[in-house]
Amino acid sequence: MTVECVADNAGWMNRHQQDMIEYLREENKILREKFGKRRIILNDDQRRRLAVRGKELGKKLLSEVSTIFSPDTILRWHRTLIAQKYDGSKNRKFGRPQISDELRNIIIKVAKSNRGWG
Repeated sequence: MTVECVADNAGWMNRHQQDMIEYLREENKILREKFGKRRIILNDDQRRRLAVRGKELGKKLLSEVSTIFSPDTILRWHRTLIAQKYDGSKNRKFGRPQISDELRNIIIKVAKSNRGWG
């Protein structure tokens, strides 16, 4: 392949991608017009998917592309997802570990037989 051929292919790909982006932007604008001012509610999976893609784009490009949600909102979702990923609170155990039933029964037996110990 010649350099010109590669450059032509790269230019075509860039134009093709730009056309796809413009189409998707227009489609999003139409959907936004249909919804009006009503709030769009996403589930956790949908927020996660948008957050991952949005983080890849970065705030500057995201502000050019995003029409439904603000870039700050999408990046906040990403920060929340990262915080949840490294949150170990579900694995933490609070308080003193439980003693076995056998040991508990021995303690009660000794306490009952020696009431004067306090």
